[in-house]
Amino acid sequence: MDFKVVERSFFARIARVVLKSNNVAMVLGKTIHLSGVSRDAFLKDEGWVAHELCHIRQFREHGFFRFLWLYLKESWRVGYYNNKYEVEARVEGMKHRRHMNPTQKTASAITPTGAPLPIDTKKTE
Repeated sequence: MDFKVVERSFFARIARVVLKSNNVAMVLGKTIHLSGVSRDAFLKDEGWVAHELCHIRQFREHGFFRFLWLYLKESWRVGYYNNKYEVEARVEGMKHRRHMNPTQKTASAITPTGAPLPIDTKKTE
């Protein structure tokens, strides 16, 4: 899959502030924007890369502006954590971990700290 990685991205910095997270990777089109994490550290985490590549596929399938609209509408409706596009990307990001032993899982994980996960205030319908 063709993609580009941008370190110290202005867009990812905004997301980092909004999410109150120490590090963020986010996708716009086929570009992965990073803040608080280096390109090398990001690329070493296969699960995180798979998560963001899933978002690139979602952009490709739905189109740039349509996907942005669908993603934002879904986040507004059910919250970030329950957003079906985030759920799909999390599943993709965890697939590679099924074949790893516990030591490998721990060693390979870069945990985005401070991310608002299950404490979303939006409720699912």
